[in-house]
Amino acid sequence: MPLFIPKKILARGDEITADFLKEIDKHLDDIVQEKTVDMFEIRDFAEILHIHPTHLTNTVKLTTGKPPCFFFEKRIMDIAKGMLEENTPIKQIAYKLTFDPSNFTKFFKRFEGVTPKEYKKQVFAEV
Repeated sequence: MPLFIPKKILARGDEITADFLKEIDKHLDDIVQEKTVDMFEIRDFAEILHIHPTHLTNTVKLTTGKPPCFFFEKRIMDIAKGMLEENTPIKQIAYKLTFDPSNFTKFFKRFEGVTPKEYKKQVFAEV
């Protein structure tokens, strides 16, 4: 038997998820514009939304099928790729996104399957 979830709860879940995604964009814009240097964690977003981190995680997972970190990390990757495509130096991207350069390379490779340097080569080989 399928799980019944009242519409009111689903609507609130969609609202929490939408607010979370807006806060990700706002925070990462602040990071890129160097208005802040501290990268948030999921608990920081939960605090902004005035909910418990577990509730945020469960709600985002229920409404999207993916955990909150998926959306946060995807957005970081989108920014990093954009900066690489603009030919921004890898070290500069790493520091701007609050990474140590070697950790940034590991993070990037985990998601993209190639290092930032290899990604950059691929981008400029296509031009």
